[in-house]
Amino acid sequence: MEHVFTYDTTLRDGEQCEGISLSLEDKLLIARKLDAFGIDCIEGGFPASNPKDIAFFEELAARPLSHAKLAAFGNTCKKDVPADRDAGLRDLVESGAQVATIVGKSWDEQVTRALQTTLDENLRMIADSVAHLKAQGMEVVFDAEHFFDGYRANADYALACVRAASKAGADCVCLCETNGGMLPFEVEDVVRDVVAQLPGQQLGIHCHNDTGCAVANSLAAVRAGARQVQGTVNGLGERVGNTDLLTVVADLELKMGFDVVGERSLKGLTNVSSYVAEVADAPVPPHYPYVGASAFAHKGGLHASAIARFPEAYEHVRPELVGNGARMVVSELAGKATLMQKAASLGLDIAGDDVDVQGILDDIKGREADGYTYEVADGSLALLIMRHLGTYQPAFTLESFRVIVDDREDVGALAKDAASEATIKIHVGDERFVATGEGTGPVGALDNALKMAILEGYPEVADIELVDYKVRLLDESQGPGAITRVTITTSDKYGSFGTIAVSENVIEASWNALVESIEYGLMRRKMLG
Repeated sequence: MEHVFTYDTTLRDGEQCEGISLSLEDKLLIARKLDAFGIDCIEGGFPASNPKDIAFFEELAARPLSHAKLAAFGNTCKKDVPADRDAGLRDLVESGAQVATIVGKSWDEQVTRALQTTLDENLRMIADSVAHLKAQGMEVVFDAEHFFDGYRANADYALACVRAASKAGADCVCLCETNGGMLPFEVEDVVRDVVAQLPGQQLGIHCHNDTGCAVANSLAAVRAGARQVQGTVNGLGERVGNTDLLTVVADLELKMGFDVVGERSLKGLTNVSSYVAEVADAPVPPHYPYVGASAFAHKGGLHASAIARFPEAYEHVRPELVGNGARMVVSELAGKATLMQKAASLGLDIAGDDVDVQGILDDIKGREADGYTYEVADGSLALLIMRHLGTYQPAFTLESFRVIVDDREDVGALAKDAASEATIKIHVGDERFVATGEGTGPVGALDNALKMAILEGYPEVADIELVDYKVRLLDESQGPGAITRVTITTSDKYGSFGTIAVSENVIEASWNALVESIEYGLMRRKMLG
């Protein structure tokens, strides 16, 4: 199996994504995670551009990565400046990184208009920069910026740029699809020509996703002979993002027969995606290939029924190969097979002859018509099934609750000191409890008050934590009187789960979803030990 080298630029190009800002600790955590996964080269950023990146390179110089090579990113030397006197190149050499990645122009219009220099001087800048860094003992990756636009405008000059880098000793010449506007067949044709022009030279590909083709373009480049792929975890990057490197890794290994990270590491693909998403605070879209929560989810009744007998019909690869898992999604589209498999995954047996599975399905369908959606609410679904089975036992009963929101700052819409207080009266068995909790919002106050009220009877509730809260108006045309759907995500030591409730009153919907989150959390603690 031929190896394709992976080059990750999450810590530089990925951080240029709108809304992403990584701390030093974030960058170190991500770098070590990618290193353990088996990425070949990790680009750390500009080594002397800011204190954070300086500290990053210093930390990895003191405690190097175990597998990946560390790359420092910069530019070719400035126009009319000898390479050995260029401050930017000196920073690359002094960074302690094994690899220097330098970006240079390959589009003639960029040279004359952006750099405001001659085409010959640009070729000198490329060749001298590569040669100087090689003389300092560094591996060199030359990123040919706007190569595909340059090739389309003036193929001879674009090829002259990459030829200059190759002759100067570049270890890899990376063709950058900087604008993200090319299509796979165009990329494949251009890369094939460059392979013919530069025999024996390792070529890389760096794509952006403006046409939605970054992954496809990268695979097309590999088909044509490129053997290094640059990208970011989860496709983070400017505009609509970069090549999703994890999707490329899976496609190359599972679909095209290349060696990339190996079978064992590939099983950590989903974990790497989730880890970086958590550190970067950039959630993975559920429908992301291979690693998304819905990548192997089955909702249609026909699909779910067939999956047990012939999974290949609706799963292009086995989900465990990439560390993911199949899920049965219950909705009004579900059939009995779906519901039975889903119930089993929740630890509930509804396969017996005495269970009215169709009645449960009808109940689900009726509730979904009213605004419920159980796809994201395993906790509520489990409790609904238990009610049908007759095994549901409420942990407590409500006498009453009251929520007060107090805002004393008289500045109207600019007020920032509002606080909430909730008082709850409940019964646990034969005992009555009254508790008052505070929070920045009414749901937080209710959550605190409820836990205070039942803590004596259920001390394990201290480990159940509300981590996300979403509200949606189901009929926006009704304005404040619209039906409201509340979804709550709760975590405990076993993971996370969702609960859901619907009401015309957002506080009532919030309370009902909150109660189910506590009840399901207590129930599954008993089931799982």
